Amino acid sequence: MTILTAPSVPLSTADDRAARLIDAGATWTDRIAASPASAQLTYRVSGEGEGSVATRIRAGEHEFVVDEPGALAGDDVAASPVEYALGALISCQVVVYRLYAQALGIRVDEIDIAAEGDLDARRLFGIDESVRAGFSDIRLVITITGPETLERYDELRAAVDAHCPVLDLFANPTPVSAVVRKG
Repeated sequence: MTILTAPSVPLSTADDRAARLIDAGATWTDRIAASPASAQLTYRVSGEGEGSVATRIRAGEHEFVVDEPGALAGDDVAASPVEYALGALISCQVVVYRLYAQALGIRVDEIDIAAEGDLDARRLFGIDESVRAGFSDIRLVITITGPETLERYDELRAAVDAHCPVLDLFANPTPVSAVVRKG
């Protein structure tokens, strides 16, 4: 499904995006064909506590703060961890929608995604251990503008649902190991 050549016409914003998607797909296809092990990626992110319950996160050359609202003991200087989780889901969806729209030849002019997640705080505060600590339900509303039929956009959604890494994190169990060290 990878398109291996970039267009040779002058590039508009949509054309530039298309060319970048094509180039990235071709580069990764070639890299993985030459060495299948190169498909295995490891992401490293670190963080340290600051303020009441905030965390300064470092991801490569990027830095951002995660906090909680005052009702959860935070200083409310940034979005909460669960808001960032929903943001990660939305942003990954946008990337994969763009990637698969290009691969499937489906025109997407604009894409807007809204997410809502339901969380029961009783587990967080140790009040009821029988409820789930994380989201019990997440709802996404994807609004796509463009000339395609709703059926084509549903076809695109199916491809995105099958290939979005962050959606997979939410939809399937992922092994997590943790080690506590004394500093």
